[in-house]
Amino acid sequence: MAQSFCPDPFWNGDILWVPTNPDFTECFKNSALIWAPCAFVAIFATLDVYRRSQSRYSDIPWSFLNISKSIVLFSLICLQFIDLSMMLSVRSEDDIDIYPVQIVSVGIKILTFILVAFLQLMHKIKGHMSSGLLFLFWLILVVFASVQLRWEIQNYDSDDLNRWREFQFVNYITYFTLITIMLVLNCFADKKPRKTTYVKTESNNPSPEKSSSFLSQIFFQWFDKTTWVGWRRPLTEKDIYDINPDDTSRELVPPFDKYFQQSVEKGRRKQMKQQQKSKSGEANIQTSKDTNGSILPAMVKSNGGPFWFAGLLQIAMNCLTFASPLLLNELILYVNPALPPGPLWQGLLMTFALFIVTFVQSILNGQYFLKTFLVGFRIRSSLISAIYRKALRISNSAKKDTTVGEVVNLMAVDAQRFFELVSYLHVLWSGPMVIGIAIWLIYRILGVAVFAGLAVMILMIPLSGFIAAKLRDLQIVQMKAKDERVKSMNEILNGMKVLKLYAWEPSFEKLILGTRENEMVVLKKAALYNAGTYFVWSLAPFLVSLASFITFVMMGGVLSPNVAFVAISLFNILRFPMAMFPMMIAFIMQAWVSVKRINKFLNSEEIDPNNVTKNKSDYALNVDNGSFTWGGESTTLKNINMKVKKGNLTAIVGSVGCGKTSLVSALLGEMEKLNGNINVDGRTAYVPQQAWIQNSTLRDNILFGRPYDKNFYDKVVEACALVPDLAMLPAGDQTEIGEKGINLSGGQKQRVALARAVYSEADIYLLDDPLSAVDSHVGKHIFDNVFGVNGLLKDKSRLLVTHAVVFLPRVDEIYVMVNGEITESGSYKYLLSQKGAFSEFLTQHLQELEDDEELMEIQNSIQDKDMKLILERSISTLSSEKSSVNGSVRRRKSGRRASEKSEKETIPPSNDKSKLIDSEEAATGSVGAGVYVRYFKSIGLVLGIGAILSNAANQAAAVYSGIWLTHWSSDVRASDPDDPTWRNIYMGGYGGLGVAQAVGLLATSVIFAIGCLRAARDLHNKLLHNTLRLPMSFFDTTPLGRILNRFSKDVDVIDTVLPMSMRFWIMMFFNCIAVLIVISYSTPLFMTVIIPLGFVYYFIQKFYVATSRQLKRIESVTRSPIYTHFSETITGQSTIRAYEVGERFTLESESRVDYNQKMSYPSIVANRWLAVRLEIVGSVVVLFACLFAVLARDTINPAMVGLSISYALQISQVLSFLVRMTAEVETNIVAIERVDEYSNREQEAPWKTVEMDPTWPQKGIVIFKNFQVRYREGLELVLKGIDFSVKSQEKIGIVGRTGAGKSSLTLALFRIIEAAEGKIIIDDINIAEIGLHSLRSRLTIIPQDPVLFSGNLRMNVDPFNVYSDDAIWTALEQSHLKLFVKGLSDGLDYKISEGGENLSVGQRQLVCLARALLRKTKVLILDEATAAIDLETDELIQKTIRTQFTDCTILTIAHRLNTIMDSDRVIVLDQGKIAEYDSPKNLLENKDSIFYGMAKNAGLVQNPNEMTIEEAIDEAFNYDDEDTKL
Repeated sequence: MAQSFCPDPFWNGDILWVPTNPDFTECFKNSALIWAPCAFVAIFATLDVYRRSQSRYSDIPWSFLNISKSIVLFSLICLQFIDLSMMLSVRSEDDIDIYPVQIVSVGIKILTFILVAFLQLMHKIKGHMSSGLLFLFWLILVVFASVQLRWEIQNYDSDDLNRWREFQFVNYITYFTLITIMLVLNCFADKKPRKTTYVKTESNNPSPEKSSSFLSQIFFQWFDKTTWVGWRRPLTEKDIYDINPDDTSRELVPPFDKYFQQSVEKGRRKQMKQQQKSKSGEANIQTSKDTNGSILPAMVKSNGGPFWFAGLLQIAMNCLTFASPLLLNELILYVNPALPPGPLWQGLLMTFALFIVTFVQSILNGQYFLKTFLVGFRIRSSLISAIYRKALRISNSAKKDTTVGEVVNLMAVDAQRFFELVSYLHVLWSGPMVIGIAIWLIYRILGVAVFAGLAVMILMIPLSGFIAAKLRDLQIVQMKAKDERVKSMNEILNGMKVLKLYAWEPSFEKLILGTRENEMVVLKKAALYNAGTYFVWSLAPFLVSLASFITFVMMGGVLSPNVAFVAISLFNILRFPMAMFPMMIAFIMQAWVSVKRINKFLNSEEIDPNNVTKNKSDYALNVDNGSFTWGGESTTLKNINMKVKKGNLTAIVGSVGCGKTSLVSALLGEMEKLNGNINVDGRTAYVPQQAWIQNSTLRDNILFGRPYDKNFYDKVVEACALVPDLAMLPAGDQTEIGEKGINLSGGQKQRVALARAVYSEADIYLLDDPLSAVDSHVGKHIFDNVFGVNGLLKDKSRLLVTHAVVFLPRVDEIYVMVNGEITESGSYKYLLSQKGAFSEFLTQHLQELEDDEELMEIQNSIQDKDMKLILERSISTLSSEKSSVNGSVRRRKSGRRASEKSEKETIPPSNDKSKLIDSEEAATGSVGAGVYVRYFKSIGLVLGIGAILSNAANQAAAVYSGIWLTHWSSDVRASDPDDPTWRNIYMGGYGGLGVAQAVGLLATSVIFAIGCLRAARDLHNKLLHNTLRLPMSFFDTTPLGRILNRFSKDVDVIDTVLPMSMRFWIMMFFNCIAVLIVISYSTPLFMTVIIPLGFVYYFIQKFYVATSRQLKRIESVTRSPIYTHFSETITGQSTIRAYEVGERFTLESESRVDYNQKMSYPSIVANRWLAVRLEIVGSVVVLFACLFAVLARDTINPAMVGLSISYALQISQVLSFLVRMTAEVETNIVAIERVDEYSNREQEAPWKTVEMDPTWPQKGIVIFKNFQVRYREGLELVLKGIDFSVKSQEKIGIVGRTGAGKSSLTLALFRIIEAAEGKIIIDDINIAEIGLHSLRSRLTIIPQDPVLFSGNLRMNVDPFNVYSDDAIWTALEQSHLKLFVKGLSDGLDYKISEGGENLSVGQRQLVCLARALLRKTKVLILDEATAAIDLETDELIQKTIRTQFTDCTILTIAHRLNTIMDSDRVIVLDQGKIAEYDSPKNLLENKDSIFYGMAKNAGLVQNPNEMTIEEAIDEAFNYDDEDTKL
């Protein structure tokens, strides 16, 4: 039947493998060579149609290209119909044979071309610009058709042609021409589609990737322009193409979310089933607040397509991998002189077959890695977004278990792990498959001897398993240690100013170094285990070949060249999966730890949205019988009942720590609800006690994402008393506010936060003590213009936590809190009449009032006689305590006046007035040799040279073992069964060389492990050492996320990534040299192509390294903003949730991630651009190695051919790996450059210089002599010729208008800024001549912001551990904290959470006071120490200072004049000079003095027609009840 279907047999080897004119059978040419390309397009058409149906693009316009394709394709279909009709018409003629196979083949071609036409049209409709499927179809068709074309040309005889042969010849030439034209047309891409469903964004530099042709994509030609630019000059961010739309977070996050949510639901159902089983008798089953989802299924399902496509490419590569040894076997047999010589075309065919195999492998390899890296890249985006969004939802109790540092690590390190892992994941299944096939092929060559090698591999598996388990455990411990270190570092950077002022850097440096040492112990163990794994698996292929060969010859086998070198090439195939296994094990262990860490975080408890309901109600806020906790067993708030009417102004009052802030948090849904109900009817705005300010412009901070309405905005700014501040800022409301608002004072921050709330136009305003950081006049202005009856919020519902009793008569309702409960509520009048907790609170706070007007207002509101009597007594007592100055000045507390520091006092001005934070610059050019020298110095000269020499020795032993094997396989004496002497000599030599390799490998592994860790320790410690010694101005102008990036990501690179890159680079370098030596030794002619190939290689890597290095630097710079924004978000978490703007912040985070991905994607492409080109260079090396072997077949030893080509087959991998490692080392060494960068910055003066008298200063005499200071060279002076002296134990007040230089004076005293001229002398010592710590440790400051660190309470008071417990308890008693600390179960060991969040602001300030009491130095500086805390804590602190520091010299930077009215003298600063310096009494007598004007403005000077306090009280008490006004 086959004969009738075809003219001859399907296959005939006799006519194919002949010395001259080989050919296939007619049947084969008419069937297989036609059907194969048609089958290829038919099989993959379904997949193509599916993919195109998912396309988000459509409508490619008609162009010359697609019109040409359509015309040629139509011509081909017509041609086939003509062919078919001709066949059918001549079939009946006797002298013409038409076989069914020819008719079937034409029919198949017609159907295929119609399918191709359909696909072509679909691609146009669905916006697909270049089809790989169609290009490959036309390519295969042309290649296969060229066989028939050769036959047609060879057998063309114009004299002996019948009608059919003549038609067939013309027809085939036409057909071949048309399919060749189609192939050429498919090399180009169509025009861009006109429509897309992707969200359109303004794209300045769209990526040409999607619009480039298939050929351009597989060879990465579209990236040529970038590499050219990168070579000519350093790349900048503007040169980088925009990210592809399908790689943006907008596209990647929704599917990931969907699948993760499915996993959560599945986990919840599983949890419910388990609970039902265990509690089958119980009706109510409480599900856990923690979920049980996993990121694994979400990652797999959302990115499965490209990942599994890469798996198909891996299968194709594996098949091609095994083609090489089979072709090598044929080539060795071809040059073997013992066999009959074959024709030259056979040798050339095998040569070009090997070239094509390696060439196609390089193309597939490029696409495989691109696809897998892309998957890793997408997973990273999805995870960062998921972690960010979770951080916005996480509950406060769950937040206690994770710090900002830990979550930053989840983003920076754990998410990155998947990016690194994905490209090697397919090794998990393809590795065993490759090993299995290789062993089967070796078995066919060596027989059962292969099982000796297999036994060696099996023995290594448990060893690897043991090491893997150890590595996994160490990975968990290491990540914990790393989290701890990054967390501590984050706190240190946040509290750097406090560290410098207290000279605490050594203590915290010791703390970090201790944590780092714990981490280093773990890293050392892990490095040694990794070195062991590397040693075992690198040696494994040699041990396997050694065991197999020895067993083979011992069993009587003859080790011929083709046996030895085909087996060796198969053993070399084993080398990659076996070498990758230990790396895979390490990666998988790390990734599994990361999966668990991310799962733990993503599954942690979230804020319950049902904590607060949002139903319509008659009340704005309604709490029924609510009990709340911050997590844990204790109940923070209990029995809370509250009803706030719409449009009312309601106040919450109570003493420090009674739960006012907690109540506001509960109303926001931030606390865990134990029972009861909260309902909020309307949108909420929130002003926290500690204002949260974003690193953005001041206007952006107020607008907070809302559109800019100039009229309303101006009203808000005026109402919040920000107009003078805007006039003072260098660029008005466009001034960039630094991280955490560093260039704003406490009062300004509070007013900006208030303005944000007012501008939000919410329905309900929750205001947590917003007036605490402003003075009384500003407070009045804000109350009248914002909260009062004529204020902007007059029709809104306002809940105000306040200590400002003067405003209480003007509120609608008051709630009084005591110990977490509401004890009283009602109107002001009603509460006074009850004589309860409110009356006590009022009496306590009356002495805080600033002027008589306020006092009279309170008096007028009191009707109860007993209450009036209590009030009279308390105020009389207060009056008798206060001394008046000439009867015109009264000492009293003024309201809050936070420091209104000028921009130029705190931050060195920049040229751009609106800019504060310096943008991070990426270094340019090649990494300096100095960076490498620095790294090798850190490793140590002996260890560095030792590692290189041991690697060279290992490689030399490996090369010589190959040469030894050529001698062994060529020596007939070695196969003499009667005399085993030579066999034993060769076996012994081969084994000895194996031992030499083992020793070299082990030495390399261990030396590198020890040396690189030594370098990691040294570099981290230097980074820490240098960072702590940088001046304060650096921390003010550098985002903390950027500095933290050095301590997290860069240190992680130095710890784990760089050592591996370095080790592999050195190994690959020697490997590459070895390959070239072996090929040159085997075929000396090869040396002629080494030089041109060397030039090609050099230029490729020159282009690549310049581009890749700069891309990595840019990527590093764009990574920091992700973490900076994240840290900022975590700090303002409650504010973001209160305003319900989480979505906007998420989008901002995602846009930063996208920008970083935009910068990191070109690195992946550059990597592949290089790999493809280098692997093609490798293919050319194979081509020439084979070509020269074939041409020299009469003179070359077959064993040498085997050695040469088995080494040449490795060259592609070795070359690409070498340049990849060169780039890896260059890009990762940037971490050393970045870490080293801080060493080269200008540092503070030395901490210690001369030995100091431990008792200095004994008197506390301070003298300023012609003192001048500027913030930076070239800037204006901020203090100009300051001259004054302070006597021992003198109390000096320092006042001045904003920008006068008050804070500069403090900073200069601590040498935070250095003198430009003049000097400061304390007790006869010029402070510029002593070390910074000798100075700072002998001065004491109580700063404005109370900064605490996580650790115990003792460490926060006494970080150097130098004081006894008794001394600490005494300090706590004097700072009014003793009772509180005694009440804690852990006492002094009470754990302070990150930033001291588990203490109230007042308690934190009291801890700062305890520090000062413990140091008790002779000079005390108060820098608006009580500006932003409640009045009760303020009074406690002032009382302690008056009693405990009587023998000290006190300098008070007064932002509130009353605190310095009892000073011995007052300095009035004006524009950086001393304008006045005298006693308050004398200054006030001079009515033209600046001080008098300031006192008058503050309401501290009595006008002649004003009443005294006593008169005011008498007058107030004589009012009739009916005249009393609220």
